[in-house]
Amino acid sequence: MNSSAITAAFTCEYPRVLTIAGSDSGGGAGIQADLKTFSALGCFGMSAITALTAQNTQGVRAIHAVPPEMLRQQIDAVVDDMGVHAVKIGMLHSADVVGAVADAIDSHRLPHVVLDPVMVATSGAVLIEQPAVQALIAQLFGRVALVTPNLDEAALLVGRPLTTPDDMERAASELLAMGAHAVLVKGGHLAGDTVYDLLATRAGLRHWMRAPRIASANTHGTGCTLSSAIAAHLALGAGLQDAVEGARAYVRGALAHGANVRTGQGSGPLNHGFAPRAMRRLPLPG
Repeated sequence: MNSSAITAAFTCEYPRVLTIAGSDSGGGAGIQADLKTFSALGCFGMSAITALTAQNTQGVRAIHAVPPEMLRQQIDAVVDDMGVHAVKIGMLHSADVVGAVADAIDSHRLPHVVLDPVMVATSGAVLIEQPAVQALIAQLFGRVALVTPNLDEAALLVGRPLTTPDDMERAASELLAMGAHAVLVKGGHLAGDTVYDLLATRAGLRHWMRAPRIASANTHGTGCTLSSAIAAHLALGAGLQDAVEGARAYVRGALAHGANVRTGQGSGPLNHGFAPRAMRRLPLPG
């Protein structure tokens, strides 16, 4: 059968999501968590690795950076051949890597990009060089659809501690003023039995989401999982607010179903496969 006949036989495609992030050898966070999440939500996952880490549930032992040119080659190889419906960006450890990703967003016109500004691991290990923080703001905030800092990351970005929901709302407005189109400030590190998250946009949306805290020591990779779940929902055609709410529901389910499982001696992973969905098939465009 010739190539034109094979092409004519295709009637659909998978929703495809690319993660640009660091590798977690322990499997609970980074690209490993992202790929598990994409699969669980019915999407086909692809990856461009920014750094290798030697880590487990107790902490990060070593980080080995991937050269920016190799990162560019990974992104180009995936996008040129397979294309993407959405992108999740995670650990970008240096300003040069941030620049490489910004160039890729522009050159490939990458759609539905979700930026998780990973700066500090659950264990407390610093995962980003200081110049890269300003590069994130200057080169990526205006290029992505959503930025998803947790409370500590948002505090680092605005330069002061955040301890209340009112602090979260002020920080969200400041992050929008820095160039972000939309921000999801995650309040899981606030004290208390209720978890607060705030979705804010330049258009004026201030959407608060509240839920009872799920008691679990297994929280490693929660932020990675949430941002990748948002990207998956965007790839499936959801609007931003629905994508965020759907992703929060998935993460809460993964937390609840993994709370009583022991994996390692420290902060264990979520149960990404608690309710897997079959791979979705989308009609071919045109």
